[in-house]
Amino acid sequence: MTLTCVGIDVAKGKSTISALGWGDVVLIKPYDVPHTASALCELAGSLRQLPGEVRVVMEHTGRYWFPVAQVLYEAGLFVCAVNPKLIKDFGDNKLRSIKNDKADSKKLSRYGLKYWTDLVPYIPAEVTRQKLLEFSRQLDASNKLLTGLKNNLQAIVDMTFPGVRKLLKSPARADGHIKWVDFVCTFYHCNYVRQLGEARFMERYRNWCKRHGYSFVSRGAGKIYAIAHNQVTTLPCDADTKLLISEAARQLTSVSAAAETWRAKINALASILPEYDCVMSMYGCGKTTGPQLMAEIGDPVRFTGKKNLVNFAGIAPGDNQSGTYRQKSVSASKKGSSHLRKTLFLVMSALLQKSPFDEPVYQFLDRKRAEGKPYYVYMTAGANKFLRIYFSKVRDHLAMLDAASSNSVLANP
Repeated sequence: MTLTCVGIDVAKGKSTISALGWGDVVLIKPYDVPHTASALCELAGSLRQLPGEVRVVMEHTGRYWFPVAQVLYEAGLFVCAVNPKLIKDFGDNKLRSIKNDKADSKKLSRYGLKYWTDLVPYIPAEVTRQKLLEFSRQLDASNKLLTGLKNNLQAIVDMTFPGVRKLLKSPARADGHIKWVDFVCTFYHCNYVRQLGEARFMERYRNWCKRHGYSFVSRGAGKIYAIAHNQVTTLPCDADTKLLISEAARQLTSVSAAAETWRAKINALASILPEYDCVMSMYGCGKTTGPQLMAEIGDPVRFTGKKNLVNFAGIAPGDNQSGTYRQKSVSASKKGSSHLRKTLFLVMSALLQKSPFDEPVYQFLDRKRAEGKPYYVYMTAGANKFLRIYFSKVRDHLAMLDAASSNSVLANP
């Protein structure tokens, strides 16, 4: 049978197409196709006319490849989205290195022909899982921005009211408001608190807590008033300083509100998926980390085994051996999903903070830590073990649900 591999180098707004047959025979010279509905449908029709078995290979970089893969998949073509690292490492059997869109499309075609039997077909994810992944990525982006804004506001407050944040430790509310951030908007300077006097400050702070929905503790209020009398400030207590703090706080609250919206949405979307209850029952999987794990892993059925899932996360232990030499400690590959690795490290951090002695993953972490292993070594090893347990539990849970569904159909034909 004639084998034809179509290489598509995807870019923003356009893709470069080329097709090679067995023996490096050029069937389609490289040319560009815009990412419009009519152009992609025309491309799908022309590819279906190619001789023999046709397979399309592209890199899954960014989001530009999604519409191309979707149109070609719906046209009935075999589409394979390959990790860019594999294409980069593919030698192409040439000493001269050429990097342009035409050469890259041919390289993709040669890769597909060489690894023809190993190509994995692209199957679009369910709509719920697609939404869950996008909302999870938005939450991640908001958290990164939120960290910068918190550090920025803290740097300003350190010049007007140092130490006040440590006395107002409250998590963000569902509306995104944070107590210490709202506090410095009103009581923005030590001098302002001192000018009020202790009695007036206590009364105003009590009313402020009631108005904003925060709990009032008289002992905590006394500590705030006390540190206001024992701090050195470097910005004056005037309208400009108040504007500086209020605007920085407003930006932070806005991003915090968006982050809480994403957090609530990913939890709602994840609760629709069949493995939700099983994942949330695992120690370390909270209302944020649990849905984020589900978002980054996707449909667990697509992995044929624990090793595939571990490789996807990029936390498989490395191996470096030649002759009689064998390196004792080799770092993880880190060639998989960085977002999944980050979520796994959050789960491991939660396990270390809570220290559940009857939890097998924590016992494993604690044992490795006691052996003197470096931080990243035992954290990566713990994430590896957790992911293997995750795969087994979710697989068994889904199998149980399928069996229950089958029995229900048989009982009610």
